[in-house]
Amino acid sequence: MIGQDPETLRLLATVSTATISTQLLKRGLRNTFLHGLRPLNPQAARVVGPAFTLRYIPAREDIDVVESFEDPMHPQRLAVETAPAGSVLVMDCRRDGRAASAGHILLTRLLRRGVAGLVTDGSVRDSERIAEMDFPVFVHSVSAMANLALHHAVDLDVPIGCAGVPIFPGDIMVADAEGVVCIPSQLAKEIAEPAAEQEGLEEFLLDRVDKGAALPGTYPPDQSTLDAYRASR
Repeated sequence: MIGQDPETLRLLATVSTATISTQLLKRGLRNTFLHGLRPLNPQAARVVGPAFTLRYIPAREDIDVVESFEDPMHPQRLAVETAPAGSVLVMDCRRDGRAASAGHILLTRLLRRGVAGLVTDGSVRDSERIAEMDFPVFVHSVSAMANLALHHAVDLDVPIGCAGVPIFPGDIMVADAEGVVCIPSQLAKEIAEPAAEQEGLEEFLLDRVDKGAALPGTYPPDQSTLDAYRASR
């Protein structure tokens, strides 16, 4: 897993997924926002951290039986026990939320181990209790059906697809109330300062528009508007 310096993560924690998506778009990346995933607990929606991945394939009835969870090396349980503190556990469930990818007990273990959050393009169970946790959880849906009914966990810390977005181990996941964006690890430092700068500029432009300024020359800003922004700082 590629490490990131604390200042990069601090800056990324101050900006929105919308701003980050724009910065990535400027660099030619168009498929970075995990469309359709929303925070299950909006009061704990903010998360920034490197991806630790878990890949599921469709379940098979002769293998995926309840007793398989007794094996401590079961990949789902192993992911919960080995995802590093500060990481975001990202699950590839093939956008199939008919059976949960995790539940309240596993998420409590992640929380106590210091994992930063969970992202899945599937679902979770025990959703009412999870929604009360101080732990960011982003899901496509919720389901009471147990994981093994439809999902077979196979790989840890490998490239996956989540909500149609390629996620490589160590990519930086940033999430807020709007959803989740994936920053390729090698671009995180490059976009952190421009993203923070864009955020500050857009707050300035919003204030101008709110006070009656017309869009031409304001959004996008012309040179005089940029000069006024710099002077205000």
